[in-house]
Amino acid sequence: MNLYVVRAEFGTYTNHFLKGGYVAIGWLGQIDLMHVYKAELYKIYKEAYPSETSNIVIGQQVGQIARFLLDIHTDDYVILPAADTDYIYYGTLNKGESVYSEFEEHNITQRNYYLSDCSDGCPFMHRRRVTWHKEPVLRSLFSIPFQNSIRSSLTVFKVDHLKTFLETIGRPDLIPRSDRVLERDYYTTVLSRLLELHDKEFEILITYLLSALGFEGSEHQGKVGDGGVDVTGEFNVSGLAKVKVFVQVKRYKLGTKINHNVVKSLRQSIPFGGQGAFIATCDFQNVAEQTAVEPGFPRIGLINGKQLGDILAEHWNDIWLKLPDEFKDKLNFKLGLVVS
Repeated sequence: MNLYVVRAEFGTYTNHFLKGGYVAIGWLGQIDLMHVYKAELYKIYKEAYPSETSNIVIGQQVGQIARFLLDIHTDDYVILPAADTDYIYYGTLNKGESVYSEFEEHNITQRNYYLSDCSDGCPFMHRRRVTWHKEPVLRSLFSIPFQNSIRSSLTVFKVDHLKTFLETIGRPDLIPRSDRVLERDYYTTVLSRLLELHDKEFEILITYLLSALGFEGSEHQGKVGDGGVDVTGEFNVSGLAKVKVFVQVKRYKLGTKINHNVVKSLRQSIPFGGQGAFIATCDFQNVAEQTAVEPGFPRIGLINGKQLGDILAEHWNDIWLKLPDEFKDKLNFKLGLVVS
């Protein structure tokens, strides 16, 4: 079992995919690919696009076509990003029909594929049937490494975090036995150390984290009348975009779940054009997750304890170099977020 992403033109055709029960690509127009194998795809692609002379581009596009046609198998999971990028849909590939291959030593394979007439309004002709789960999943529920892994600019690509995906959608029973290894509870250890900080110390630590993430002017607020805003920062993406973020920080016991009213109250402190963030050592109730991305209100990004551990692990070396010695001594984390 594997996990793949197939995009629908930045969400433009997501509803077509869902309603029709398929994923699709648009390369190679009306050429029937049912009996085509990878060895033939380069020639077919070059004939279809004679003006394309870059071997790099050709290799990338043919690789995606082959991935879509040949690599995704029956019962593999497919992720479909929604037009609203806070959500993703997922489904499993349906069983295909038997196909005879003269290119693979007379191998008989199952290929779930059909060439559509595009009468449903989606212009992508090459399709594979998928059984979609009825409800989308909030992207923010997944681990930070998983969220980062699905940001590729490619249309069709494999995601390596299958275990995380299955845990998040509530199917840990599908995790291969070889991956069910009992590991040291890393997250509990890291978060327990964070809980040893006082509230203000934890808020100050988050300012160092925001700076490591690229926020400019990260400032600790955390005072009476702050409206729930503990830290502010401005994220400038190489001059292309600039976002002011207003952050609330909660140092709650592990196992606690923050409710939607706490998340909703942060909205009142976010001015027009700004966005919110809620960083906690615990988790959030499902309703709180929905409240954070409710249409018509400032978006609030939610970072739970496990995700906070992921972000700290990724950026700890930058944070560690700037932390005061008192912080280093109290947390007792070494470079690489190694627990001492």
